[in-house]
Amino acid sequence: MEGKVFSGQKLILVMLLLGHLHGFSSCIEKERKALLELKKFVMSRCEECEYDSVLPTWTNDTKSDCCQWENIKCNRTSRRLTGLSLYTSYYLEISLLNLSLLHPFEEVRSLDLSNSRLNGLVDDVEGYKSLRRLRNLQILNFSSNEFNNSIFPFLNAATSLTTLSLRRNNMYGPIPLKELKNLTNLEQLDLSGNRIDGSMPVREFPYLKKLKALDLSSNGIYSSMEWQGLKNLTNLEVLSLGYNYFDGPIPIEVFCEMKNLRELDLRGSSFVGQLPLCFGNLNKLRFLDLSSNQLTGNIPPSFSSLESLEYLSLSDNSFEGFFSLNPLTNLTKLKVFMISSKDDMVQVKIESTWQPLFQLSVLVLRLCSLDKIPNFLVFQKNLRLVDLSENRVSGIIPAWLLENNPELEVLQLKNNSFTSFQMPTTVHNLQVLDFSENDIGGLFPDNVGRVLPSLVHLNGSINEFQGNFPSSIGEMKNISFLNLAYNNLSGELPQSFVSGCFSLRTLQLSHNKFSGHFLPRRTNFTSLSVLRIDNNLFTGKIGVGLLYLVSLSVLDMSNNFLEGAIPPTLMVNEHLYFLDLSANLLSGALPSHIGSSLWPSYFLHNNNFTGPVPGTLLESVQILDLRNNKLSGSIPQFVNTEDMSILLLSGNNLTGYIPRAMCELSNIRLLDLSNNKLNGFIPSCLNNLSFGLGGNDDQLDYMATFYSFENFYLGFYKTTFTVEDFRLDYLTHLKIEIQFAAKHRYDSYTGAFEINEGTLDYMYGLDLSSNELTGVIPAELGDLFKLRALNLSHNFLSSHIPDSFSKLQDIESLDLSYNMLQGSIPHQLTNLTSLAVFNVSYNNLSGIIPQGKQFNTFDENSYLGNPLLCGPPTDTSCETKKNSEENANGGEEDDKEVAIDMLVFYWSTAATYVTALIGILVLMCVDCSWRRAWLRLVDAFIASAKSKLA
Repeated sequence: MEGKVFSGQKLILVMLLLGHLHGFSSCIEKERKALLELKKFVMSRCEECEYDSVLPTWTNDTKSDCCQWENIKCNRTSRRLTGLSLYTSYYLEISLLNLSLLHPFEEVRSLDLSNSRLNGLVDDVEGYKSLRRLRNLQILNFSSNEFNNSIFPFLNAATSLTTLSLRRNNMYGPIPLKELKNLTNLEQLDLSGNRIDGSMPVREFPYLKKLKALDLSSNGIYSSMEWQGLKNLTNLEVLSLGYNYFDGPIPIEVFCEMKNLRELDLRGSSFVGQLPLCFGNLNKLRFLDLSSNQLTGNIPPSFSSLESLEYLSLSDNSFEGFFSLNPLTNLTKLKVFMISSKDDMVQVKIESTWQPLFQLSVLVLRLCSLDKIPNFLVFQKNLRLVDLSENRVSGIIPAWLLENNPELEVLQLKNNSFTSFQMPTTVHNLQVLDFSENDIGGLFPDNVGRVLPSLVHLNGSINEFQGNFPSSIGEMKNISFLNLAYNNLSGELPQSFVSGCFSLRTLQLSHNKFSGHFLPRRTNFTSLSVLRIDNNLFTGKIGVGLLYLVSLSVLDMSNNFLEGAIPPTLMVNEHLYFLDLSANLLSGALPSHIGSSLWPSYFLHNNNFTGPVPGTLLESVQILDLRNNKLSGSIPQFVNTEDMSILLLSGNNLTGYIPRAMCELSNIRLLDLSNNKLNGFIPSCLNNLSFGLGGNDDQLDYMATFYSFENFYLGFYKTTFTVEDFRLDYLTHLKIEIQFAAKHRYDSYTGAFEINEGTLDYMYGLDLSSNELTGVIPAELGDLFKLRALNLSHNFLSSHIPDSFSKLQDIESLDLSYNMLQGSIPHQLTNLTSLAVFNVSYNNLSGIIPQGKQFNTFDENSYLGNPLLCGPPTDTSCETKKNSEENANGGEEDDKEVAIDMLVFYWSTAATYVTALIGILVLMCVDCSWRRAWLRLVDAFIASAKSKLA
């Protein structure tokens, strides 16, 4: 019996021991309390955080094991805390950190405080002492905070550190590395993504004798870097200097002596010259990135000795002529190879019999002048990414490329001359397929959704596909990006598609021949953010299904045959910042309410909208285009004008005065009120408009960056500091053009606005033409010296052309035709060296036409309908008795004389007309022979007219 009890006790002890080893026992109490105090401190510093939303597993529940809490690591035996991370997806914004809260964590080995917006330490002295108490701390991550150089003295207290990351902070150079002289155990140092400018004090690196990995990439280090100091780092194995400004040849006297290098990253640093021969002596090198420089020449034969090389990138350089890959033949460990040229001047030579010994996972041969798919790819079985874009390859996209590589995830073949796409015979897990900008015709493969069900990104745009939309695409449950624009596809969209692709975020079907009603019922496109179906044949009203796309940010349905009114609920979508419904048959009143999206842009021109312009529509909008509708009423007074950069209201029936609210458009670039029935004077306060002066250009940039909501990442190679990603930036797929016509009789002046570049081509224009404006042209308009186009034609403006127009130094098009302007053309306008189009025809101008500079390029069409003008380029000659000085000084006097003559002419004509009218009325009232004769003459004329009509 005792033996059984003893055996039972042993069993209990074993179970307790196993439970202890497997983490069933709790963490030590003082560390639990310390963690809760730390959370309390974090919450006190995070104003926008709710207690239960941040670190929710950190609770007061005594039954909860703190070793199981998120971001916590414990020793499985001692249950002491060994790893602590406050990095979460919440982006805490703690600002300050009280390091004394870390006292209880004496056994902690890794501390991650990245992405917390830290910019200081509470109580500097205590912070220094607290960091010294963490005697076992080996890994410290302070990346993506707001620390500056003042943190270095505190870091010097953590003498046990082996890894220190300070990437993406506010470090300004030169960096005081001597403050880290006590970190003699440091092996990895990451200072990338800061603002270290000027020369890097590498002479101070001798303090860090054990340093094996150093990352100084993405800073502002110049060519004056003390390269020789790197030689003191005899143990260095990893060196990253990419994305700096070295601007010169690669310092081979330094790098070629670093025999222990395993990773060398020199990308994007403006290096010039040929690939160094001596790099072939770095036989331990596994990773070599020389991309995005200005390197020339060829791969040296010595590269064949890089027997450990796994990653080689030569992309985006200045290679020219024939480029041979033969030195890579025997590199058995090579997994990643990338090459491209900046200007398509290189021709990569790949012999048909070439059979390298490597098995690649990534191959990029962009802009390499290839005319066929390289034969050696037939022997590659482990490919994950293939990019042969922007070459001259023609013929069939072979099925074996997928069938031979079952792990292939990315296939990019854009901008070639392929004519056919051969689908594999079995199901494949390809995720990214891009064969856009080719010559592929015929029917789009209808089984694409069944053979490639894992596709996330499919781009078949700018080809010659015909037929209906492939119904099997509805089976792609993971599809996020689909672009079939610029083809000849037709018919209606299948129901299986609109109900099946619930992961879709971007859909582009522009420039096809799709027809029918678009989304007439509710769909499963709940994640759709970008929808472009412009330039098709869609009909009917805006579908009900469109109103359920609650995540929609970009909607382009322009150039279709849509009719009816805009549903009011469409424009209140809080995410919608770009809407283009132009060139349809839409009618009714404009919605008066819009969503809360920042700086939205609405293109509603070329429709049949009626009624007034809602004042709310003019507020908090960046771009508003209502041209060529049937809108009426006056331009409303509006308040919030600081965001508007483009306002186009031309081609409507707007009446009344130009409101003074227009003078408050502080960031306006284009203002077009032409072809309406506006009357009254031109407000002189329009000189307050910015037109490029003090405008907030960040708004346009914001539109570009705001759209980068979706990026596709695929890690294909891991280095010491980063993971090399494949990235697709969907931002580049939105391009909008705005045409601003400052001329109606001649060539239009066009400015293009491309959201993907965030620019407006520096176009600034004001068009008030074809209205009923009267009065003088305000001289204050001459203060708008950034204007490139000004059109005041087809109005009833009088007086003179202001001399102040000579200050419009950037003006390229100036149209003042069809008005009642008087006086001479100011000679000062000849100083406008950018002026390309000038028109003052059909006015009452007089005097000599100025000559010189740009005015020598204008023909007589610029001056028609002004009989008092003389001199070239007209045929009317002038006898000038005054020299140029007298002409310049007496110009004002001559103008006054002409003005007086015209005034006398007007008064005399009016007096004659009134006198004759009074005389006729008097005769009609007096019964005399003249009156009777006059009446008989009128009767005879009427009778004669009747007889002729009969």
